[in-house]
This record gives sequence, C-alpha cells and structure tokens, in this order.
Amino acid sequence: MDGQTDASYDTQAAMTDQPSLFARSSGDAVALEQRWQRLCSVAAALPETLRMGTSSWSFPGWRGIVYPDEATPTRLARDGLRDYAKHPLLRTVGIDRSYYAPIPEEDLRRYADQLPPDFVCCTKAPAAVTSFALPGAARAEANPDFLSAERFTEEIIEPFARAFAPHTGPFLLQFSPLGQHATLDPGAFAEMLDGFLGAMPAMCEFAVELRDRSLVSDTYRRVLNRHAAVHVMNYWSAMPMPGEQADMVPQGAAPFVMVRLLMRPGTRYEQQREEMRPFNRIVQPDERMRQDVVGILARAGREKRRTYLLVNNKAEGSAPLTIEAIAERLAGVKGGVDTG
Repeated sequence: MDGQTDASYDTQAAMTDQPSLFARSSGDAVALEQRWQRLCSVAAALPETLRMGTSSWSFPGWRGIVYPDEATPTRLARDGLRDYAKHPLLRTVGIDRSYYAPIPEEDLRRYADQLPPDFVCCTKAPAAVTSFALPGAARAEANPDFLSAERFTEEIIEPFARAFAPHTGPFLLQFSPLGQHATLDPGAFAEMLDGFLGAMPAMCEFAVELRDRSLVSDTYRRVLNRHAAVHVMNYWSAMPMPGEQADMVPQGAAPFVMVRLLMRPGTRYEQQREEMRPFNRIVQPDERMRQDVVGILARAGREKRRTYLLVNNKAEGSAPLTIEAIAERLAGVKGGVDTG
C-alpha cells in the first residue's frame, strides 16, 4: 500500500522518546539557506491559494533539500516538522500514520507546536473505515466498519478537534483497490459514501481518492457535488493520468482542488521504493505528468480556488524535488531542477 513504509517512521516515533537533537553542520545549513533563498522567488510567483507538500516527512535522504541536519527517521518523524515548515514551497503535509492506527493526542499537540499558524495538514482516514475488506484479515472478509461515520468521528474528528484544530485541513478518504476476489458495485459504493458524508459535520472537508476507476460513476459525481467533497486527481499505478481524471470528474463548484502524485502508472510500490531510495534525487521524471499537474494548478489558480498538491517519493524519486520542478514551471522560473 502507498505510504506504509513512510508512515511506519511516524509510528516508530510515537513509541520512542528521544530528544530532538540533530547533528549540526554549518556548511549544510548555509547551502540549504541559499537554496531556500532561490526558492523564495519561486514561491512569490505562485498562486496564494496553492498549498504544496509531501506524503509524510521523515526521510533522512532529504538532508540538504528540506533538512539542514543529519537525523534518523524516528527523530524526523517526531521533531522534523519544525524544519519542514520553513521550506518556502512546503505549505502543507500529508499525515499518513492515521491510516494505520489512531494518533495519540499528545502526538498531535507536538505536531501543532512545531507548525506556524497558517500551516494546515491533510490527514488520511483510517483504513479501518475506507477498506472494503477487513484490514489484516487472513482471507477476504467484509469490513463491518466500512464508511462508518461513528468510527471516523471517534478516531479522527474528535481528537483532531481537541488537539489539532488550527492545522486541520481536508481529510483524505483513500479507497485502495479491491482484493482479487472482492467486488463492489459502483452504485452501492456511491450510496454508502453519500451516507458517510451526510453524517459528517459541515465544518469538515473531504477529498476522495479512488484507486479503482470502475468506481467513477455519475452517481459518484453527484454525491461529491451534494456534499462539497472533491475527487482527488491522483497519479497512481492503476488509474488514468491526472489530466484525464480532471475530465472524468469535472471540478464544477468544488470548494477546493486536490492532486496526489504517488506512483507512475503501471509500476509497483516495492519496485519504486527500492529503485528510488534514499529519495534524494529525481530518478524517473515524467514530463506528461508534470504537464498535467501544471495545467490543473494553473487553472485552479486562475479561478482562485484553494488547491492542494501532495507528492510521494515514489512518484519520481524525491517528493520535494518534484515539487520544486512543478513550482518552477508553474511560476515560469528558468534554471531550476526542470526548466521545461
């Protein structure tokens, strides 16, 4: 599954009480500051309504790109948000560990203490709520909590309201591909999604990510419109390219736009992870994907619509470098990672 290894860093940190001490190198810090000065001019040319960020943040390979210091994944997961949020282009982040287990409120408060006031995060709904089959079962079994409003409220809405409210952005409902022998009627799925969204507080915003294109239907589109939820235009192994999805599910009057770049279509998670570690360089640049994304972001900017771009390392090799390349192209800046 997307992000399982990434999110495990956060889970390890939740169980490890280590001080936030990083190995300092003044040369690295100076080089990173110079990099950020260049990126500040890029950020200034971007739409104010655009927030870009990565799927999780605990990657030592980002030293010199995001982080000035050498640190373990555990320490970055625990204390890295403070440096992450200083990056000129990173104005949001995906909190993925909530997909696997509830986040203790003390962890949410620690995250909040590291973030500036205007920084909001996109949080995954638990797999226990978005998985059609029972997560972790030895054989395929129907999940009794699939799209359970009660469980989502208990595990996400209530603790986030108490401990993380100022930094809470859209909640991400990630519907992974069905198992080999599982089937889900698109109409039935849309009806269950309708019931779930209808039970949510009006203050909550939702982005729906499908990883099975068969679930895209007219009923699904109507449900999103009815509840002011949005379809996530994802870059994922078994889905159409983001630009094609933008045509499949028009944004209409959607209050915001979300794009998630995960893996090149036709690739597998394990293959991409092993080829791209330690996530400090672009390994597989995808020109068509970048063009799609820049087109989506540019249109949203012209419409002054709030927009979120979340990038996984497995998309091209290094999420922050992909963000730099897309940002430079969107801003019309030459001479960066990707000059277009």
